[in-house]
Amino acid sequence: MNAEIRPIRTPAEQAFIAALDGLPASGDRLADLRLAAARSFAEHGLPHRRVEEWKYTDLRTLMREAVPVAGTAAVAEADARATLLRGVEARRIVVANGAVVPELSDLADLEAGLSVTTLAAATAAGDEVLSRIGGILPGRYDAALALNTALARDGVIVTVAPGAVIERPIHVAHVFAGASAAASYARSLVVVGAGAKLTYAESFEGPEAMAYQANSATEFTVGDDAHLDVVRLQEEGTGAFHLSTLLFDVGRQAQVHAFSFGIGAAVARTSLYATLSGESSHVGFNGATLLKGRQHADSTLLVDHQVPGCESRELFKTVLDDQTRGVFQGKIIVRQAAQKTDGRMMSRALVLGDEAEMDNKPELEIFADDVQCGHGATCGAIDDDLLFYLRARGIPHKEAQSLLVQAFVGEAIETVEHDGLREALVERAEAWLKARA
Repeated sequence: MNAEIRPIRTPAEQAFIAALDGLPASGDRLADLRLAAARSFAEHGLPHRRVEEWKYTDLRTLMREAVPVAGTAAVAEADARATLLRGVEARRIVVANGAVVPELSDLADLEAGLSVTTLAAATAAGDEVLSRIGGILPGRYDAALALNTALARDGVIVTVAPGAVIERPIHVAHVFAGASAAASYARSLVVVGAGAKLTYAESFEGPEAMAYQANSATEFTVGDDAHLDVVRLQEEGTGAFHLSTLLFDVGRQAQVHAFSFGIGAAVARTSLYATLSGESSHVGFNGATLLKGRQHADSTLLVDHQVPGCESRELFKTVLDDQTRGVFQGKIIVRQAAQKTDGRMMSRALVLGDEAEMDNKPELEIFADDVQCGHGATCGAIDDDLLFYLRARGIPHKEAQSLLVQAFVGEAIETVEHDGLREALVERAEAWLKARA
């Protein structure tokens, strides 16, 4: 006699599963995709610390409740809250509570070769671009992505025609607006044609001291010889729970540079999955995180080299103050066919608080023999000699610390190519340091 084993579901898991039960049984491809994601979540649930990829971010414990899906945001409130990167010259698209706000979005007079629509509009019109949603798979179960796939109803779809060069960045401003805690789900798609060029920015923000939840996912399909720059600024409210998933498929001789900057949310997890499917491509995935109070931030990435001659670079900087916890998990996989691979990964942490904690886990998984790969991780306090050098020249202790922290994260921020976006990130780092002082 075999006993049936049934996992004990947390209140959050039960609420999620109840919400997913209302999905239509079948229909178009997108509906089937949502249904498959819902079934996957019902089977696996939220990950816990015995799941290796979530060992340091026990989502089952941290996400204690599932708040209801957010309703439509008031236009005036969304406009007032969407403040990040406003000084940057860009085509701005506001996504409030997971839905695009047309009144606040610059969707007219698009450049030649640029197409911008919404997931909701594409779904209503049966647009063939929807066939690309869910086309990039992470290769393993991801609870955040499963929930996003099942529950997202809107987002931004950007398509750049082959050979088109879009000079002005596209800025997608995600914002939570509401009087009570709720959850938002946005799903976006960016397709950059062969030989095209695009700069794509995302920002995330919301009210202070409210336990809202934000779950976003963006798929990037990058054609042969294309150039894509991605910049992300996460500055959610101090009580927020932030989950982001980025998925990249990179073509032949393509250039992809992505930078993620995080200083907000009570708990934040950014998962990045990149598949290098075209030969001789180059990718650079970098980030900086500044933490204070009791914040928890996790940066997890997987770079999969599948073909020969590709190059990848990863540099992540984390600053931890007070009782914060930072997590970096990075893995480079080199498949047997991916000869001549050149991969480098580095995580550096600067610990300012006596009770702060940093967990570093860089990995290499290599099945080819003609490769150059390496990884490293460092974690330590501010150099006393450098601090003494500055103080000996009359600089106060706090100001001297700030200068050293700014120099520490500056190495990563300098990888951002766009001048306006790079300056905006420097300003946000300076504001964080000023508030700390």
